[in-house]
Amino acid sequence: MDKTKADIIIIGGGLAGLASAIHLGKANYNVLLIEKNNYPKHKVCGEYVSNEVLPYLTFLGFDPFKFGAKRISNFELTTHNSRSIKAKLPLGGFGMSRYQMDFQLYQLALQNKVKVLQDTVTNVNYDEDLFLVKTTLNGTLESKIVIGAFGKRSNLDMELERTFIKNKSPYLGVKMHVSGDFPEDKVALHNFKGGYCGVSKVENNHINLCYITDFKAFKRFKNIEAFQEAIVFKNQKLKALFKSSTPQFEKPLTISQISFETKQPVEHHIIMCGDTAGMIHPLCGNGMGMAIRSAQLASKLIIDYLEEKIENRNTFEQLYIKQWKKTFSLRLKVGHGIAYLFRQNWLAPKLLVILAKFPFLLPKIIRMTHGKSMNV
Repeated sequence: MDKTKADIIIIGGGLAGLASAIHLGKANYNVLLIEKNNYPKHKVCGEYVSNEVLPYLTFLGFDPFKFGAKRISNFELTTHNSRSIKAKLPLGGFGMSRYQMDFQLYQLALQNKVKVLQDTVTNVNYDEDLFLVKTTLNGTLESKIVIGAFGKRSNLDMELERTFIKNKSPYLGVKMHVSGDFPEDKVALHNFKGGYCGVSKVENNHINLCYITDFKAFKRFKNIEAFQEAIVFKNQKLKALFKSSTPQFEKPLTISQISFETKQPVEHHIIMCGDTAGMIHPLCGNGMGMAIRSAQLASKLIIDYLEEKIENRNTFEQLYIKQWKKTFSLRLKVGHGIAYLFRQNWLAPKLLVILAKFPFLLPKIIRMTHGKSMNV
């Protein structure tokens, strides 16, 4: 591969970027993936993945269970006053850390002849059917296609003047791994005033605790520990779990300015994937599945376009936008709606009473935020 040219440049080496890199590498295209961080690396993430993506992961050559992923079939939901409801997950899922999953997908990308650069993209320009990708360390790179998979919020969003980046977002995410007792076949979602915490086991029998909260509420406290004692631990299930477990990180990971505002799947002719295209509320627990699924949508259309099965770039872009919206729009709307309802602290316990009386409703709601098993 020419050091400065590629068929496809992928900006960002998270799940969406890595999955599309492997897919396109398997199709024998010259793929260049640019990721600013080293592998492996922990990320603020719920680390639960819907089984809807397993057929596609098999196609890519990746078996999460080979690396210790936990099979998950049960779901529990509690409110801030510790009301609880349980259900079977319609499709089920698995728990696996981003530390392990990203690293193993990175290794698989290298096996499929993907070139990976550790660098930062500073800008992207499109002119006369060609992209010029400016980087900090490797100068300007050229490609026919650019995939944007650079995450929730990036300096590149500002350079591209994306609409959502102009608005500050009030959300803070906190994540830690702990050791302790928790069923490996369960994912739990525990509500507290101003936020909610996802709990599930990952490889090495670690428990992933990842919560999101309103940053204004958090700022009233001097540190994470004080916030947890005063707010998070009002939910007795969370208090018991935190108090009985042993932290595995020196300190929790945090990320601020998380935005759930509407984004566009294509901007400046860049094909956006994963969180870069749109984020579902963590309350719905399927952001990792969405990232992987969006990589499949993008990769299939890119191959068709490069093989001239799609007549021009405009048609290609419109097809991606149409497919992305068809696949994810309902999930995002339902996710926004559920998150809004659970932010109403007076309402959340009443919702659980209704769900307890009509238990068939919860699996239906879960289905609305998850897709069907993916066709390959």
